[in-house]
Amino acid sequence: MKDDLTRQTNRNFIKNSNHQTKMYSLDVHTVCVCQCTVLSGVEETTERNYYSRYHNMSEITAWMEQMKRENPDVVSSMVYGQTYERRNITLLKIGLSSTGRKKAIWMDCGIHAREWIAPAFCQYFVKEILRTYKTDTKVNEMMKNLDFYITPVLNIDGYIYSWHNESTRLWRKSRSPGTGGCTCYGTDLNRNFYANWGMVGVSTDCCNLFYCGTKALSESEARAVTDMLGKMSEDILAFLTIHSYGQQLLVPYGHPNISAPNHDELVQTIQLLANKTLFLSLSPDPFSGSSQDFARLIGIPLSFTFELRDKGEHGFELPEDQIQPTCEEAYAGAHHIITYAHDKAFYSYAATVTATLWTTLLAAWVSSAILL
Repeated sequence: MKDDLTRQTNRNFIKNSNHQTKMYSLDVHTVCVCQCTVLSGVEETTERNYYSRYHNMSEITAWMEQMKRENPDVVSSMVYGQTYERRNITLLKIGLSSTGRKKAIWMDCGIHAREWIAPAFCQYFVKEILRTYKTDTKVNEMMKNLDFYITPVLNIDGYIYSWHNESTRLWRKSRSPGTGGCTCYGTDLNRNFYANWGMVGVSTDCCNLFYCGTKALSESEARAVTDMLGKMSEDILAFLTIHSYGQQLLVPYGHPNISAPNHDELVQTIQLLANKTLFLSLSPDPFSGSSQDFARLIGIPLSFTFELRDKGEHGFELPEDQIQPTCEEAYAGAHHIITYAHDKAFYSYAATVTATLWTTLLAAWVSSAILL
């Protein structure tokens, strides 16, 4: 079948293609890292190397249930859509209970099936915040003020397909069938969002890796994310979508002639993260229709794409011995961005309220003094 690209074809295609947007090359080794510590007293994850291995969809689903069962006060799950093959798209909602309305952080992994390191990172991220929120005062504070909405695998159909055998390992797209007589399968979900859809860096050939679909939101997975973000857009402080590879952070927009209104802030956030060791690279091959661009378009202020290890030596087939260091450095980066988003929202607001209060009191005092 034409859509079943051989491994060599994929490797040659990957080697000669550039799937970038505005990019800031991140020397991830300059970021402080957190030591990986496995969960203790756990049934399914008692193995010391659980978070240093890749897991198929059945294992990830069982792990999600385990996280809920062992952390019932802070972890719940939510089904917010279905894939083409009628599998539930499920996220974990993590946060301490609150009587008031909370702000949110969105993170999704596995929008591209072959990027196995992405779901591995989502699992690691969940493990780390659950491990540290009782002892780390900052994480605890953020868990009180924020809810984390984390989708470990978005492209479930494609991810399952990538585990079938050696010939399907590098599958990228969804698994919806082609239309109009096309015998190939799949749409690139990260080209299918309603954000300058179909304009640059995409293909209308349904056999192409970067096929953007017949129209924006033609794919149920993209619609599910769109609907969820639309309902939550006023509360989401940061949108993080996790990919590989390249060791870069990408910012909106993918279209070469459009920049986010807070472009400078996005760049400065990354510069702080990397200790000013970033190098701006205007993409020679931008693309449109990404989830990152859609998130920024609907008003989510901080929207980033993480491109995890490596820089091409292993590509999408990153060895398992690199999972832990990859997750450590990515966690440090995500933690930095989330902390920035949290502090900007809560401390800036508190400072504004305090300043307003003092202005009001001062005005009242001056008025009283004049009357006296």
